[in-house]
Amino acid sequence: MAKKKIKVLIVDDSAVVRQTLSDILSSDPQIEVMSTAGDPFIAADRIRHEVPDVITLDVEMPRMDGITFLHKIMSQHPIPVVMCSSLTEMGSETALKALEYGAVEIIQKPRLGTKTFLEESRVRICDVVKAASQARVRKVSATPHQVAPKLTADVIMEKPKSQAMMQTTEKVVVVGASTGGTEALRIFLESLPADSPGIVIVQHMPEGFTRAFSQRLDGLCRITVKEAENNDTVVRGRALIAAGNHHLLLKRSGARYYVEIKDGPLVSRHRPSVDVLFRSAARYAGKNAVGVIMTGMGDDGAHGMLEMKQAGAINIAQDEASCIVFGMPNEAIKLGGVDLVRPLDAISREVLRLCD
Repeated sequence: MAKKKIKVLIVDDSAVVRQTLSDILSSDPQIEVMSTAGDPFIAADRIRHEVPDVITLDVEMPRMDGITFLHKIMSQHPIPVVMCSSLTEMGSETALKALEYGAVEIIQKPRLGTKTFLEESRVRICDVVKAASQARVRKVSATPHQVAPKLTADVIMEKPKSQAMMQTTEKVVVVGASTGGTEALRIFLESLPADSPGIVIVQHMPEGFTRAFSQRLDGLCRITVKEAENNDTVVRGRALIAAGNHHLLLKRSGARYYVEIKDGPLVSRHRPSVDVLFRSAARYAGKNAVGVIMTGMGDDGAHGMLEMKQAGAINIAQDEASCIVFGMPNEAIKLGGVDLVRPLDAISREVLRLCD
């Protein structure tokens, strides 16, 4: 019996984008473009007649913006949604709101040369749609809560000009995530106390998006969260998140852990790559590292996590029930690099126990 194809509804006000995405997705034998729509009202009519497996959705559209439409879908009848949007600095905030409302993934769409960009991204687009079709989407609240800004003593006092050097026995936590990882990271980081061990994170994410994502988390968490910059020191109470389109490595100089930003080819189809971070942790932190691999499609991080374990690190994988996509954790488990499998809400407790 032939495998059922993944039915996709494309929602975008650009006829060129609709046609290009249709051609790209239709070229994959596992995907069928069910229909296209130029705005959310037309899309809603299409959905009334036939429910798609996945929706690709633009943000800026006539009559109703994509974020409002996404919120209506996810608060009434959740369907996996992949946002396909141009990400400016302001747009990054919009994209973060899309993830908060339940979008599974975001495909970055440039303001110029969109058709060529989409054609060059054919493999990634098809992979994202196939992963989205397997995602466990959940209903979101119709009235999302507002988070008050987090103030620090910096509004009164200057920041200290130096930090104490870390001890050589200090633990460091390295984390990898992809599809569904933005929400998983929020839950993980929000539950950590202010004096948590230093954390370095790779989340598969477009360029220009990670700074706004880091700033949002920084406003929610007791620890400091920032987009990693070259030579940033890994210190207690701070999480560093890899910038989109750049690899991130953990390095060590004497008693000090720090990060290095590197360009280079895609690794496991990604830049930044979890494997790159995990391999550097195996080399420079060894048994002083704790690895965490979270929800995501594909196998990025599996081989690096195995190297970490062989170097003496203890590794944790998010369990299948709490993953949006149980791809990356499952591959790491199958390869033998995982010591503990835990639900998302228990990972922070396990990390703190291992770092005690």
